[in-house]
Amino acid sequence: MAICPPFPPLPPHPGGAPEDGVLRHAHWWQRRWVRYGALITLLTLSGLVILALVREQTGTEGFLVGLGLAVLPVPLLVAAFRWLDRVEPGPWRNLVFAFAWGACAAALIAIIANSFATRWIATATADPSSADTLGATVIAPIVEESAKAAAILLVFLFRRRDFTGIVDGVVIAGVTATGFAFTENILYLGTAFGTDQLTGDTGIASVTAATFFVRVVMSPFAHPLFTVLTGIGFGVAALSGDRQHVRRVLVPTAGLLLAMGMHALWNGSSSFGEFGFFAVYAAIMVPAFGLLTWLVVWTRQRELRTVREELPAYAAAGWLTPAEPFALGSMRARRLAREYAGRHLGKPAAREVARYEAYATSLAFLRHRGRRGRAGADFLVRERELLNELWRRTDVARPALDHAARMTAPPLRVAAPPWPIPGVYGYGQGPAQGHGSGFGHPTAPVYGSPAAPSYGYGYGYGYGYGYGYPAAHVPGPGPGPTHGPGPGYPAGPYPAPHSHR
Repeated sequence: MAICPPFPPLPPHPGGAPEDGVLRHAHWWQRRWVRYGALITLLTLSGLVILALVREQTGTEGFLVGLGLAVLPVPLLVAAFRWLDRVEPGPWRNLVFAFAWGACAAALIAIIANSFATRWIATATADPSSADTLGATVIAPIVEESAKAAAILLVFLFRRRDFTGIVDGVVIAGVTATGFAFTENILYLGTAFGTDQLTGDTGIASVTAATFFVRVVMSPFAHPLFTVLTGIGFGVAALSGDRQHVRRVLVPTAGLLLAMGMHALWNGSSSFGEFGFFAVYAAIMVPAFGLLTWLVVWTRQRELRTVREELPAYAAAGWLTPAEPFALGSMRARRLAREYAGRHLGKPAAREVARYEAYATSLAFLRHRGRRGRAGADFLVRERELLNELWRRTDVARPALDHAARMTAPPLRVAAPPWPIPGVYGYGQGPAQGHGSGFGHPTAPVYGSPAAPSYGYGYGYGYGYGYGYPAAHVPGPGPGPTHGPGPGYPAGPYPAPHSHR
């Protein structure tokens, strides 16, 4: 059983001991349960009002048809954004808040503001047709993107630990826009169904089918694409230092303006002629979607590389094994570790391994920001919290991650010597395994050395401390405890993960 290393106690707060997570002198509106209650009440009331408004415009039957059709792309979009967030998964409550804000609060703001502005323009100009066009191309993009951006801003301000980079901004923005598009699709599809009921159109020639094809089949990513630009701006701001105030304000503003511009171009494409919509879709929307997809996937891979580069320092201090940085920097190795723990110890162990992976990733990102001078004043406190969470789960997670490292580490072919070795042909595949460690640049595992009938893997790391940041050192876990294979895990030897010819 691992023994948790001793941590120095935190200094007492100058305002006294915390009580229920809030300072004793805090006002009632600063209490966490008050803010949560107010937020839940706001979203609930917004949902009830938006439900009544949409049902009033579509009718009960149209509302049910629109709801059934609009819900189809939602699981796919949420799953896609959740997949992007697999490196450092954020808490589900942030995603639930983002979706609820987009579907309820942002949609309600958009319906009320767009209707009021369009009616005011129509009254002022006495030209309802121009008012509708101006409302769709100017008013709607400004109002809708601002309403959706409010959710990103709230998470950025009040869930700062969960908002650490571009991927977090993309995920929060995408889920918020998915919720907004869900409510908007109910309105459009329900209204189209009502029109078909009046005209008697059915099948492919109906307005409902055409609306479903354009909004759900062709462009389910439209609203997420617009709002993701704002999310990227906030993600860049999250990567900026605390003293870069101008950058932290200008970059999110630029992302919001770009989102409004693309939204306006999309809404105004129908006024560009008979094929204007398809031209904008093919020339702008699809390439922009492909470019942003490449950007977030590349950012995801960079995050994994950050994990592999930062965690070896904690392995040198004894908090991790030499194999863990390699395993934690590979999504395939992470999955194998969870499966291994679940197969031998059950689903609770797999969940513990998943939490271990998430905490280790947060630790790597924290150290990365610290080395660049972008960590906050609570760097040391946060580092110790994460290390403590890792140490509590080390008995379950360490054997699983070591197993995943053996299964996924690529072998290096070693040239055979010119002289014959009795009893050995090619690469040895004996049952024993050895672990080697060195210093310098990390080397890939080597399986099956020709000089012995066993296989082993060795890792070497070089570390520097300080990096110009006073808190960038790594505390060691104290006297090194020896860990066995873990509770319930089968002991070695393990089979060679690769066959060689």
